[in-house]
This record gives sequence, structure tokens and C-alpha cells, in this order.
Amino acid sequence: MRWRLLRRRLSINSPRVIVRRHLPWPFRWAVWALMLGFSAALALWAFEFGKDIAGLDRNAKEELQKLRHEVEQLRAEREKAISIANTAESLLKTERTVQDKLAQQLKTAETDNLALRNDLGFFERLLPVAKSDGVSIRSLQAEQPMPGQVRYQLLVMQAGGKNLPTFNGRYDVTLTGTLDGKAWSFSPPAGTKPLQLKQYLRLDGMLEHAQEAVVKSVSVRVMDPSGAVKATLTAKLGQPATG
Repeated sequence: MRWRLLRRRLSINSPRVIVRRHLPWPFRWAVWALMLGFSAALALWAFEFGKDIAGLDRNAKEELQKLRHEVEQLRAEREKAISIANTAESLLKTERTVQDKLAQQLKTAETDNLALRNDLGFFERLLPVAKSDGVSIRSLQAEQPMPGQVRYQLLVMQAGGKNLPTFNGRYDVTLTGTLDGKAWSFSPPAGTKPLQLKQYLRLDGMLEHAQEAVVKSVSVRVMDPSGAVKATLTAKLGQPATG
């Protein structure tokens, strides 16, 4: 029996034996990955080579350069637009500032105009036509803005024609009233003040006195250089007087 088995194994009709080498599966995967990578690289090289032959890559570079140039132009235009917008905003702020200044100037002009109208009213109300030659006090007005102060305005005129000599003189102001129930009068410590006019002269001033005093009237005298009184006028406090 053993002899038969041995003869069968040594004969031509004996069964074939296949020897296979066993490879680990990670190694097999690595080999397949290398083959795929090589195939992909070969395909990419063929694709790039085909583009170079067809001229597609050159056109793409030209298009890219063109697009970059357009992007630079758009950036420059955007910067220019931003600069124009900033300039316009600055000009708008400047215009608003100028408008505010003009509005303030207009308000000041209106205030000055109102003051001039008041002055004109003062002249129109207190400027009657003189009937005699010489220096005269045509109007006098006094008011008390606060205790201890009296503000006065007077208009002095010289009548007699157009070619009048300049009058050089002085004037003084006297306050009269009561203090502690007794008669009271007050003249500025500085005394008389200089006065010079050709035809007319408007004068005003402020006098400070004891706050306890009650001022009832204000008197003004105009004197020539020698001290002779040329004109006098008295007005009650708050009531204009004309001469």
C-alpha cells in the first residue's frame, strides 16, 4: 500500500502542487496605492502636455493676467471714489460751518439793526428843530438798569447855519433824589467832561452812586471854555426830556 502511494507521487500522473508566496495585506495596499499614484501622475502629465500642445494653458495665463489688470483698475477706481466721497464730506462739513457762521453773522446784524432802529427812534423822538442859534441840549434820557447805577443819553446841537465853528466846551451830569429820607444830589468825582461838536453830538455814560439813594432826576449842563453855562436840561428818571 505504501509502495503504491509512493509510486503515484513520483509518477507523471501525480497531483500538481502550487506554491504561492503569502504577502501581508498592508503591503498589497501599498503596492496598489503606488500603482494608482503613478497612473494619476502619468494622466496629469498627459493632460498638461496636451494643454501645452493645444495652447490652452497660454490662453489661461493671458486671461489671468487680464483679470489681474482689471482687478487693479477696479481697486484704483474704488480708491478714487472713496477719496472723492471723503472730499465731498469735508466740503459739506465746511459748507455747514460757513452756513452756521453766516447765520450767526445775520443774527448779529439783525441785533445791530435793531439797535440802530432804536437809536433812530431816539433821534426822531428827541430831535426837534432848533429855533435859536447857539449850543443847546436837544434831548436827555436816563434810566436805572440796576440799583446804584444810572445810564444817561443826551444830544447836544449847535444851530445857526452850515458853516459853524467847532464848539469846544465841557459838560457835567448831576443826580438828584433822596437818601435816608433827605434831599440828596450827586456829581461824579471826576467833575466835568470835555465836549466838542460841529453840528450835533450824541453822548452817553454810566454813573455809579450809593445803592441806598433814590434817584428822581438827572440834570446836564453844557459850558464853554470860560465856564459860562450855555445850556441846561433836566429829565426825570425813565422819562425823556427835550430842550
